[in-house]
Order: sequence, then C-alpha cells, then structure tokens
Amino acid sequence: MSPLAYAPIAAIATAPGRGGVGIVRVSGRELGGFVRALFQRDLTPRHAHLLPFRATDGEVLDEGLALFFPAPHSYTGEDVLELQGHGGPAVLRRVLDLCLRVGAELGMRLAEPGEFTQRAFLNDRMDLAQAEAVADLIEATSDAAARGAMASLSGVFSQRVTALADRIVHLRMLVEATLDFPEEEIDFLEKYQARPLLQGLRDELDAIIAQTRQGVILREGLHVVLAGRPNVGKSSLLNALAGDEVAIVTPIAGTTRDKVVQEIHIEGVPLHVVDTAGLRETDDPVEKIGISRTWQEIAKADVILHLVDAGAPDEKMDAGIAEKLPRGVPVVKVVNKIDLEMAGDPATGIVPIAVAGGAGDPRGRHGGIGETLRISAKTGAGLDGLRNTLLDIAGWNPGGESPWLARERHLRALQDAADHLQLATEHAALDDRVLDLFAEELRLAHDSLGSITGRFTSDDLLGEIFSSFCIGK
Repeated sequence: MSPLAYAPIAAIATAPGRGGVGIVRVSGRELGGFVRALFQRDLTPRHAHLLPFRATDGEVLDEGLALFFPAPHSYTGEDVLELQGHGGPAVLRRVLDLCLRVGAELGMRLAEPGEFTQRAFLNDRMDLAQAEAVADLIEATSDAAARGAMASLSGVFSQRVTALADRIVHLRMLVEATLDFPEEEIDFLEKYQARPLLQGLRDELDAIIAQTRQGVILREGLHVVLAGRPNVGKSSLLNALAGDEVAIVTPIAGTTRDKVVQEIHIEGVPLHVVDTAGLRETDDPVEKIGISRTWQEIAKADVILHLVDAGAPDEKMDAGIAEKLPRGVPVVKVVNKIDLEMAGDPATGIVPIAVAGGAGDPRGRHGGIGETLRISAKTGAGLDGLRNTLLDIAGWNPGGESPWLARERHLRALQDAADHLQLATEHAALDDRVLDLFAEELRLAHDSLGSITGRFTSDDLLGEIFSSFCIGK
C-alpha cells in the first residue's frame, strides 16, 4: 500500500443538511499527538468527553462529545477520533477544517467515498461481503432489506461461504497429496469417498445460491413494466399497487405520454413498477416519442404485465402487442376492469388457461406463468393474486430461511464455483487418470468463493465497490 493510502483521513460522517447531532470522523495511524494538539490533553480510550472544540486561535467553534478509539479496536482498525457536535452544516465544516489544519503535518486529507470502510476491510476488521453490507444497510428501504443487510454485516453470508470454501480446501488437500505420491497407486476416488464429498459440496452450494438469489431480489428488486393499449387501466393499476395517486388517470386515450416509475414493496421485496404510454398507431409526434420509450422500458423489464380491457376487448390489437413482446421475459396477461363484466371469479381473480408452451411447460411461451389474472384496479379485486404472482416470478419464498442481502456479483461468483464443481464431477466420473484436472477445478471453485469475501479480489473491483459509498463511511 502506498504511503498516501496510510495518510490520516477526515470527513463529516453524518448526512448533509441540518440535524440535532453531527459527527466528524478522523482515522489514521498513531493519532495520539493529533488528539493532544486538538484538545491540549489526552483522551481516555472509549470514553465520551464533553469538551469545547476550539480553533487554533482559541475561538470556541462548538461544544460536544469527543471519543477516541485506539487501534486495533476501532471501526477502521486504525486510531479513530469522533467529534459529535451540533448538526448545522456550517458548524460541521468549521470543525472539519480545524481537524485538517491541525493534522496538516501528518498529511491529513479529506476522505474519499467509502474510505473508512475500505480501511476496515484492508485492516481485516471485516471481509468484503460485510463491507458491502454496510452500504446496503444505509440504503435499505424496507424492514426486510434492513434485516437482510444486517445479517450480511454480522457475517452470516460470509460464514456460509467460508465454511464451504474450507471443505473444498480439505478435498483439494487429499487430491494434491495423492498427486504428490503417485507410486502409492491409491484409488483416490474410492478410498477417500471423493464423489460423495463432492456431491455434498454441490448440494451445499446449491442451497447457498438459492438463498443468495433471494438476497439479490431483496436488494435490487424487480423491474415490472405495465404495457398495453391506451385506456386499459395501466395508470389505475399503478395507483392501486402504490396505494396513492402517483399517475394521472383520465378517460382520454393517450393521457400517459412518458413513463411513471414507482417503487413499491410486497413482503419486503422492492418492485420498480413502470407505467408506460399506451401502445397504438398514432400521428401525434409527442405520443410517438412516448410509445418509443415504452418499448425501451419493455426491453429492460424483468417482468411484463400485459394489460387488456375486459370491458372493451380488442383481440386483434392485443394479440399484435403480445406478439411483439420480447421472448425469454416473464409475461403475465392481466385482464383489467372485471367490474365491468361478469365473467371469471372476482373472489380469486384467477382463471386458468391453456399454457402456450405445452402441458409440460409451466411457464408459458414467454417464460411467464401459465395463467391469466383477472383484476379490477378500481375495486381491488384480484390484486392479492397479482401480488402473489409477482412474488412467485421473483422466486420469493417467505416461509424459508431469512435471506441475507446480496449483490449480483455474489451470485455470479457462486455460479462460477458451481460450474467448476460440475466440471470436477465430470472428471471424477472418469477415473483417477484425470486427478490433476479434478484438482484444478476445485482450485478454481475455491478462488470464485474467495472473490466474495475479498480474499481474491482485484483492485479495480475494490475501487468500484467503495466509490459507491457515501463520504464519511
């Protein structure tokens, strides 16, 4: 690490704006002299001291609590000083400037985004998955997301990954010991029960992947696009799901000219619901732009809700829209305005239909589910069924073990490890003649798991991760 990276850093650690309390945080090596210069006295470690914060000319800038945490028992693993004063922006800036002036001889500088947490990672106070959970906990928008982030921060995810990695290391050790002593002519795969051990590793990895996938959904949510003809009730459905009048609703076709995005939560799972312009042929240049943007949103969707009007059906136009929807994306046909006709069962809002993909294809032609949902955005009939359908598509399992919060990179690393264990299984199906390839796949699987906790991580990835943090954390 460069000498610059070891320079003391300082930043305002509380959010911008006014508040009852504001915090200025300082971290660095051997800050005892800096603390004495700042207060003309030593501070008892891990004790709160009520003190005036004086400028170099003696002016009192503020009065508050000063807490000193000597290394290594601090958030960053370095000496840390926290000054807790009043939360006015001007006051905090003056206290921060004071720290930078007093610490100038030490090379003290403003902290970069996420640099306090990055130092905690570099000083082994937490691993990379836990460090990412710090940012996720700050950004959590639901109770479920906050609980999941806290589970990751406490090390639940890391412990599962590390335990699996240790089991892979044990199997690697047995394989490589056999490779070192080939004259023993040991039937390794049989003697050490390598195949059952490998299958146990794969089963545990599958369980971790399933739980991590839910953690990714909990963190990132689903991009749900409402699509269909004008006046089929897309804006009304958005309002009904959001529980608020977030989109303008009128009987005039083409009212929605641009997308309206609203985040809602179902069982703690975030859904980014996008209301779009109605799809039709038009000469209106503004409406054409809105329709073009609708197709752009459809192309990015995780789930498409194709709305049709039960009261005023247009089968030809609806079929034309359905034909243009992208393949490989779950598409749910939603018949809205069932309050205008008597068909269906408004109690459940669900009418089973034939699955386009055949009797053995439960997901339909577009990868969606094999049913049509009948709802009324006006009365609320069928909305619970729609919510449950969206959770099913997300793979959400509220009755299972509570998920930790996770990121897409974690899922990719786990899947890479699973691919390598699959290749190791294929080599093991041959015989001991390919033990070197078997060992190499185990090594690669172990490296993939190590990238999650930061044991094998590039500097570029670290820079990308920590740059997304807020300053002061």
